[in-house]
Amino acid sequence: MAKEAINNVKLGLFISSGLAVLIISLYLIGKNQSFFGSYFHARARFKNINGLMTGNNVRFAGIQAGTVSKIQVINDTTIEVELLIDKKMKPFIHANAFAAIGNDGLMGNKVINLTPNAIPAKEVEEGALLAIKRSPETDDMMQTFSNTNQNVLAISQSLINTLNRLNESKAFWNILNDTSIPFNLSQSMVNIKASTIRINELSLSLNSLVKDLHDGKGAAGLLLEDKATANNVRSAIENLTTASKESLNAISKIDSLVAQVQQDAAHGHGTVHTLLRDSVMANRLSNSMLNIEKGTAAFNQDMEALQHNFLTRKYFKKQEKLKKAGQK
Repeated sequence: MAKEAINNVKLGLFISSGLAVLIISLYLIGKNQSFFGSYFHARARFKNINGLMTGNNVRFAGIQAGTVSKIQVINDTTIEVELLIDKKMKPFIHANAFAAIGNDGLMGNKVINLTPNAIPAKEVEEGALLAIKRSPETDDMMQTFSNTNQNVLAISQSLINTLNRLNESKAFWNILNDTSIPFNLSQSMVNIKASTIRINELSLSLNSLVKDLHDGKGAAGLLLEDKATANNVRSAIENLTTASKESLNAISKIDSLVAQVQQDAAHGHGTVHTLLRDSVMANRLSNSMLNIEKGTAAFNQDMEALQHNFLTRKYFKKQEKLKKAGQK
């Protein structure tokens, strides 16, 4: 009898424990499915829900926040999704948050992802209509992968064609098999390096020259930096300008004189006309020149006779020796 009572107690405890576990499990499942707890409603409208169903999860910034409670077709282009969200998340969800349909993993169930907006806004209210944000869908990604595969296939085919043409090209293989190309490339690099060194040396020389000019060294630097020299050069240029002006004035006066002489000669006035146009004066000048030439010839004969005369011959020889000694 006592043993039977103990067994009944154990059975009652076992059944009570099972019922407690069942109730707790139902509560946890119900809480996850929004059957228990404190919640508020929000809405979002989409053109295509891509397989979203009632009971799918709602997440805010990746955190489980609620479930999809209702899906309703408004018209042929609008589907309204009602969200049941835990009130504990309400202070963090603002009225300008974005709702987007995503996947739970790569190929998992659909979920609603709520994304915060960077612009400040007030707290979301009961039944608020949230803005939507389109996220990449699996179908879109698969289509993109398909296009990418086609592009890769086209690129691979082009590479194969290019390799075939290279295999058929004798010139290409001749270049690859030419052992002199590496040596020529090496020599070219050496020449480029030498040219670079020369260019650097030239740059240093130019820098030094510019520095010397700036410091007033050399003739150019002296002209550029020395104020006294610059003033002297300026004065010399002014003097040259003045001399040039005076030369122009002198040339102008000479031109005037020549014009006056030409005018006098043309009208029979002045000494020039007498010399050029008066035939009597011209004959007299001619006779005078003839007499001078005759007198010069006679004088030369007399000097020749004196050089051979015994009285004056020594004098001329002495003068000749002095002349030669002076030339040495």
